[in-house]
Amino acid sequence: MGRLLKWLFYLVILAAIALVAYAYLGEFFGADFSPPQAEIRQPVDLDVD
Repeated sequence: MGRLLKWLFYLVILAAIALVAYAYLGEFFGADFSPPQAEIRQPVDLDVD
């Protein structure tokens, strides 16, 4: 049981490292994480009595 938990711990650490690496290097693989750049204007009605 201890051996299984140790391998699971190693797998979680490896997955976290891979996720961080993909976040930094994702643009080289074709992933675009930037939000769309567009201005949005909406009127706001304030109900003040």
